[in-house]
Amino acid sequence: MTAMVRLAQANISYQVDGQGEGLVLISGTGGDLHSNWDHLMGRFTARRQVVRVDYAGSGKTQDHGGVLQVEALAEQVMSGVGAAELGKFDLVGYSLGAAVAIYIAAQYPQHVRSLVLVAGFAYGGQSRLGMQSDLWLQLIQDDPRAFAKVILLTGFSPQFLNAMAPGDIQSWIDAICTSNRWDGISRQIDLDRRLDVREYLGQIRARTLVIGCANDFMVPKAHAQDLAEAITGARYVELQSGHLVPFECPDIFADTVLNFIESV
Repeated sequence: MTAMVRLAQANISYQVDGQGEGLVLISGTGGDLHSNWDHLMGRFTARRQVVRVDYAGSGKTQDHGGVLQVEALAEQVMSGVGAAELGKFDLVGYSLGAAVAIYIAAQYPQHVRSLVLVAGFAYGGQSRLGMQSDLWLQLIQDDPRAFAKVILLTGFSPQFLNAMAPGDIQSWIDAICTSNRWDGISRQIDLDRRLDVREYLGQIRARTLVIGCANDFMVPKAHAQDLAEAITGARYVELQSGHLVPFECPDIFADTVLNFIESV
């Protein structure tokens, strides 16, 4: 069951499940604590106490509705972690959530036992990522179903998408269109194109695993490789997946995360 914690002018939604050492999961752009992670909870809660927090624009979290900054999102995540009374924890950040996790690992080293960055990027100002963000915002305004189709085309590998039945593809499109908070995801996409957490990479001291996706057309694997090179001692692994790796290969993804954090 989700709970709420107050931080400044925001009401932050979070959820705690399972028992054991702490594991914090941070969602990507447009995702929330349910849509990104529910299907994996059985794997993670069998061994860990899992905390999921919706930062501004996602789920039931409500804030001022203005321009987002990664530092504020990180503080919102930490407010949920504090309410859950975690001490040290392993931290997993996916896509935009990886940037939030980078900031947390740099600013709260006493809390972060290990760090896993999944399909992440540190800088959104590159031309290709900026063009993608602009296209997403335009499609959200003009044709949300076309936006959903673009997400599938760039989020899944060609092999995986080709193997999906037409009805399953339509179900995905419907789910994207009905589950998104369009105001919230638009604010998060605006942050994507302004994002720059490169200054924090050299400050990370936690043992770090960077997961790149071989068929990621949304955030190409070179971004993940750059993260691994910039973080002292980071390990890089590559999964045969598109950007939506928690959905395309959930078992391999969960095993990769659990094997790493349990080795720390």
